Amino acid sequence: MNDLDVFGLFGLALGLTPPWAVTSVDFDYEGGKLQVRLDFDRGSRFLCPCEGCTQSACPVHDTLEKSWRHLDFFEYQAFLIARVPRVDCVTHGVHLVAVPWARTGSGFTLLMEVAMLTFAKQMPIAPLAKMARVHDTRIWRVLEHHVGLSRSSLDFSDVTKVGCDETSAKRGHDYVSLFMDLEKRRVMFATPGKDADTVNAFADDLAAHGGHPKTQVQEVCCDMSPAFIKGITEHLAEQPEKEAVDGCTSAHTTVEPITVGSNIPPVLDVLSTEGDEATLPVVHQPQIIFDRYHVVAKANEAVDEVRRNESKTRPELKRSRYVWLKNETNLTAKQREQLTWLTRPSMRLETARAARWRDDFNGFYDQSTPQEAEDYLQSWCYGAKRSRLQPIKDFVATVEAHWDGIIAWQRSRLSNGLLEGTNSLIQAAKRRARGYRSNEKMITIIYLIAGKLPLPEIHTI
Repeated sequence: MNDLDVFGLFGLALGLTPPWAVTSVDFDYEGGKLQVRLDFDRGSRFLCPCEGCTQSACPVHDTLEKSWRHLDFFEYQAFLIARVPRVDCVTHGVHLVAVPWARTGSGFTLLMEVAMLTFAKQMPIAPLAKMARVHDTRIWRVLEHHVGLSRSSLDFSDVTKVGCDETSAKRGHDYVSLFMDLEKRRVMFATPGKDADTVNAFADDLAAHGGHPKTQVQEVCCDMSPAFIKGITEHLAEQPEKEAVDGCTSAHTTVEPITVGSNIPPVLDVLSTEGDEATLPVVHQPQIIFDRYHVVAKANEAVDEVRRNESKTRPELKRSRYVWLKNETNLTAKQREQLTWLTRPSMRLETARAARWRDDFNGFYDQSTPQEAEDYLQSWCYGAKRSRLQPIKDFVATVEAHWDGIIAWQRSRLSNGLLEGTNSLIQAAKRRARGYRSNEKMITIIYLIAGKLPLPEIHTI
């Protein structure tokens, strides 16, 4: 095979089109490098690289030699080297043209960047950098560029069902809050913290991607975090105008303020008046739905508190925590035998009574209609208040304080199970990486593995 055939072969492999062509191929065995030199035909003209410019035949002003790291040639590093022309546009002056095999400002070819994106979804960045034989900061710049570019093209204008939860970023009280589209099953937004400001940041991001945070979101599934509840009522709801409220109150209107809590109506339509009827404009308020897993977890905490208090005088309860907290179907044979022994009537354990109240509460989620579920829960609360078990009575108070959000689950059946599953993927990636140097780096990986971003792929370049 002669040199022209070799050049043509490499040109086909690189997908080059006129005026670009391979002019030389140099293999350095000792240095472990393959250098492929590219050039353009003499007298070629190029498009002006300035956005919106219609000049398509700009003459070459001069050239700059640049190189790009390409995919390895077997076990050898491969580089593309080219004289990149600077063109003289009659409108915009002298500018460096964009080459088809790499993005502007990058030291890697597009194929190399796609390979980095593909591997980064499956492995930590440190071993990826070692495999690619580059510093990890160069890989992070590539990931952050493509994640940011892909997110900028997303449209959130049709999102109506949102789930929010936090995930641990580092040891201690360091968290990242996640906001997911529960219908398209993707992470829409991630931000450091777990306070009400995270919802404000989500609302700003939603608006930046074509959404209307004050009127768009219909249902939000979350835990019973006061910070999330406050953020949702303040930043994802449209409150009545002060002038409208003042006008209605001057007409002897009784206005019931929206409180920061779970008893929130989906909309505020008509206000009752004495005499003449007065109305306020329809106000949007997303329905807050408290995730079943987190509500039941509160009931389990009450059972465990009873067990801890009782174990001080009943030594047989020592080391029995998971016997009471695990689902019966998940108990081992030894744990099932222990549970049968502890729940004998002759044991007269307060923990056994607390567990029965917890199991009865779970029956709320088995009811067939919302009305039956609400009646069932009212009956359960009435009895649980008289259980003579303070942790159970405290749990009843929690249920009553978040009544509407708990009942709303029966209508929508929304769950944060998707977020819990995504959280497990994120934590697995964090463990493989032995943690991340900053929350921003962790958020980049979250978008990469759970954001369903339209990232470039090999067949799309």
